[in-house]
Amino acid sequence: MELRQVEYFLAVVEHEGIGGAATALGVAQPTVSQALRALERELGVQLFHRIGRGMVLSAAGRTMVGPARQIVRDVDAVEDLLTTSADELTGRLDILAFPAMASGPIVDLISRFRDRYPLVNVRFGELRDETQAAAVIEDGHCEFVVAHLPIAGDELEVIVIGEQEYVLVYPPGTDVPEGPIPLGSLPPVPMVFVPRGQSVADEIEEAIRAAGVRPPLAVLSEHREERLPMVLAGIGGTILEKAIAETAADRAVIRTVEPRFVRPFAIAFDPAALSPVGQAFVGLIRSTATPP
Repeated sequence: MELRQVEYFLAVVEHEGIGGAATALGVAQPTVSQALRALERELGVQLFHRIGRGMVLSAAGRTMVGPARQIVRDVDAVEDLLTTSADELTGRLDILAFPAMASGPIVDLISRFRDRYPLVNVRFGELRDETQAAAVIEDGHCEFVVAHLPIAGDELEVIVIGEQEYVLVYPPGTDVPEGPIPLGSLPPVPMVFVPRGQSVADEIEEAIRAAGVRPPLAVLSEHREERLPMVLAGIGGTILEKAIAETAADRAVIRTVEPRFVRPFAIAFDPAALSPVGQAFVGLIRSTATPP
């Protein structure tokens, strides 16, 4: 197995196809295709299902992603050791963030880090399931995750970097009272919720039940990112992270909740498995984190 093949494999994963990968790598598409087929022959497995012009990871391919990222980080770590000063730090910073936390504090940290270490490139991806935060680190998919507390994982260190408030969001023109709305007085507007088992969503649902109200259910959506479009389409209201809700402040009706839902979020990592780049990033986090 050649490092080039591993890098081509990850490029296809990250750019969702050979065309995007070839463009990002600055090579011809047949070069990427040939490298992938050679890697599959060597490993004896099919890494992608080829559907028309599309590429979909196979089960073996999904298993390969974490170890492949670890291989690249390990090679980068060797290069880091050969640099002559901290100012010449090179390599890759791998971060996965839950969508609601993919702005604000973490972006500020990445910006500061890049200013200090301009030769380091950053992969900033999406953490789809907060309950898998520890697993994606343990499996090598990334060095850092950003998610709501609590973040499980005996080996992980967790540093709080911000907090997220949740607000009520209703379709345009919905007639609701001004000011904060008590949970016990939620208007009878159909709601768009996510299934149980999604941490903060469970807590909010339990609080609504404890307040003795049962707003009618419009949609139970497993696609969290589709809640705001559904609200704007008039399907129903929902409870969203304030940062996301405010992107539609000119189109939706937004109200705070009483009592307020405010939950901290943090960045988590395994201190025993950090690359030199990861260690430098932790140093930056510690220097800027607000003491609890």
